[in-house]
Amino acid sequence: MKHIVLYIHGKNGSAAESEHYAPLFPDSKVIGLDYQTFTPWETGKEIKDAVGTLKAEYGDVILIANSIGAFFSMNAGIDTMIRRAYFISPIVDMEKLIGNMLLWAGVTEAELESRGVIHTDFGEDLSREYLRYVRSHPIQWDVPTQILYGENDNLTASETILVFAERHNAALTVMKGGEHWFHTDEQMRFLDDWIRKNEGAI
Repeated sequence: MKHIVLYIHGKNGSAAESEHYAPLFPDSKVIGLDYQTFTPWETGKEIKDAVGTLKAEYGDVILIANSIGAFFSMNAGIDTMIRRAYFISPIVDMEKLIGNMLLWAGVTEAELESRGVIHTDFGEDLSREYLRYVRSHPIQWDVPTQILYGENDNLTASETILVFAERHNAALTVMKGGEHWFHTDEQMRFLDDWIRKNEGAI
């Protein structure tokens, strides 16, 4: 076995999604992490602990991370333990996303600072502590990374993903007509072909 592949799911996802990727890495073991926390400081620790264990056992870890799973992974301090990464619709600028959510909720940052936590009609809890953490912990990511981005991603603007890719020397693939959530047959075929193409080039 050449290496192990670790899958980090996005919001409302699960480790079971990792089973989809097993046929794409026939010479490797593919597992998912069912993290139990939902903040970058807690989930980052869960991810770091898991990667450290896998690194010690297998020596070579490849990361696949989806949406906020990519954000959590980039806050885990695992750069030196990951050989390469595949990010699917990654959240790469959480401060900007929180700012957008404040606009969607019709509240100001001053209100968030005053209230601590704001519950929104679209199901997200906005947290003063979370925003403070994001601002005081800018993303540091120095791993060879492939990014798959949907043209119609409603959480991350194309300009934002382009800036991140350039800043971190990541390779960016854009699916025309793609969404933030890759789930249709066409989208999943595109995703699979993207991984096969990049694995075959290594």
